[in-house]
Amino acid sequence: MDPIHGFIGTTNISHNTNLMIAAAAVTTSSSSSSSSSGGSATTQLSRYENQKRRDWNTFGQYLRNHRPPLSLSRCGGAHVLEFLRYLDQFGKTKVHTQLCPFFGHANPPAPCACPLRQAWGSLDALIGRLRAAFEENGGSPETNPFGARAVRLYLREVRDSQAKARGISYEKKKRKRPPPMPLPPPHSVISSSPN
Repeated sequence: MDPIHGFIGTTNISHNTNLMIAAAAVTTSSSSSSSSSGGSATTQLSRYENQKRRDWNTFGQYLRNHRPPLSLSRCGGAHVLEFLRYLDQFGKTKVHTQLCPFFGHANPPAPCACPLRQAWGSLDALIGRLRAAFEENGGSPETNPFGARAVRLYLREVRDSQAKARGISYEKKKRKRPPPMPLPPPHSVISSSPN
């Protein structure tokens, strides 16, 4: 059994775990802490490593709960997109529709009935963690479904549509360059010529 299949494994999970699965996938603020007991030192993982492990386990549960169940080796970019769209129902970011009077407003003055979605930044970070976890668990970069072209295009589409709908620019921040150093004053050449 290869490491990927061994990691995902096969277990019987209740169908009522969807909320728990999605909540675990998008939670970024909770982290567990380890403590030393009885002189034995335990390794404390970083917040990023803990989140990556939770995201990987959540995606594994999603694959097992999929109808029909999917193995990771048969998972492709289309399944990753399906997972991202599934997570949208648990989003907390208001994304205005084009018919909404607040379309394009970063801070609307009143509530509206527009849907809540996963924020582009959250999805982008999630895909980054899952992409790394896939390769850490024995997957090859060439077959990584999280790096598929369709996933990259979907993330770009979500970023652009949310930027328009929310009136927020997701442009890369340009590095501030230090101001140019002033040039020293030119040396005046004094020529002494004999008269």
